[in-house]
Amino acid sequence: MVVQKFGGTSVADPEAIRRLIEIVRSARARDGRGPAVVVSAMSKVTDALLGLAAAAGESRLDEALAGVETLRARHMAAAHALAPAEAAGALGSSIDAELDGLAAVVRALAVLREVSPRTLDVVAAMGELLSSRLVAAALLHAGVPAEWVDARKAIVTDAAHTSARPLDAETDAALRATVGASIAAGRVPVVGGFVGATRDGHTTTLGRGGSDYSAALVGAGIDAREIQIWTDVDGMLTADPRVVDSPKLVPELSFDEAAELAYFGAKVLHPSTIVPAVERNIPVRILNSWKPDGTGTIITAKASATGALLAGLACKPDVTVVDITSSRMLMAFGFLRQVFEVFERFRTAVDVVTTSEVSVSVTVDDRRNLVAIVEALSGFAMVSIEPEMALLCAVGDRLRSEPAIAARVVGVFEEVPLRMISQAASRRNITVILRQADLPHAMHRLHQEFFT
Repeated sequence: MVVQKFGGTSVADPEAIRRLIEIVRSARARDGRGPAVVVSAMSKVTDALLGLAAAAGESRLDEALAGVETLRARHMAAAHALAPAEAAGALGSSIDAELDGLAAVVRALAVLREVSPRTLDVVAAMGELLSSRLVAAALLHAGVPAEWVDARKAIVTDAAHTSARPLDAETDAALRATVGASIAAGRVPVVGGFVGATRDGHTTTLGRGGSDYSAALVGAGIDAREIQIWTDVDGMLTADPRVVDSPKLVPELSFDEAAELAYFGAKVLHPSTIVPAVERNIPVRILNSWKPDGTGTIITAKASATGALLAGLACKPDVTVVDITSSRMLMAFGFLRQVFEVFERFRTAVDVVTTSEVSVSVTVDDRRNLVAIVEALSGFAMVSIEPEMALLCAVGDRLRSEPAIAARVVGVFEEVPLRMISQAASRRNITVILRQADLPHAMHRLHQEFFT
């Protein structure tokens, strides 16, 4: 059996949900049971929810309540389009109840003038809770024996609100009792992605992009043979189509290659998706819900057999380089530990690191705590920052065994000034940091060299 995860564009409106129904119906006919279905919020709903939470926290109550009613109208319209009158009434009542609860939270936030991470999770989870109810009802109306499963009963997490981590043993048990039981009873369970709850029942979220992670957790929990990520592109591409005009489809990748590409900016796949799939050796397939007959990209434990020198390119624009130089002439014992303890204290991930005898350079794309980080580092080092930089990464398993490929990658940039060059311990990537203004030209040149 398979797990099928549908992203926001794949549940954006009644037409998209009707395509989803046919995809699910085909999988059920092929496998004879299931599938398990995981859905994101309808397109742009999570952004709208975060916006109305911010408005409520700033006491702009009328604006926040208007946002709630806009969401109500959108979901009610979809309910009436997808379910018959009698079923739409019950579905509408559940949607009303959820959104009435949201309106009550919004009023409380306007009084408190503060949005805590715990409350923000309650608001942000609403999109997936509503879309999963909609999809379950639509499948039932179409003759597919679907059942809504509350994600807060299926994914058990710690209490790190807005970026919660699943508790493996408890989550596996909860998934067997909910999703597994639904499949055993001959039904199609429909779960909202991105959402979980603590042991004591407080709503949590897994961070942006966490619906992919939810799908992988479900797949691992029910021992699926494949996890399918249905989106609006044909699969993983050799480059970002917003930067390179005609990227090519990558037919297959190893888990390690996919993880590198996802971490360094490939938007099709959330990096955390890979972890539960790798642990259980479950293939992940990326497919286009607009072209359900496509083969997509298959991601497995084995290295790609296509023979390509590189698997693909990834990029991150708008990164900042932080240069940290020891106050002493030579790097003192414990200097690196001090540096990275600062980033850990402010929960800020570092992408690329290069070192010399007296200095360390790192890149970050999360600047929320950058001022505080610089202040803390300045207590024992000289610090400077360089904004408006970009990261460009070439990924491929063959980089590990064929050093000439790495030389060829770097040679492409003879006309482009590079700020940093790094090859990670895995030796599956070559990463360069360059000015953001140079990124389009550099990526076109690299793509032309290896994929055209």
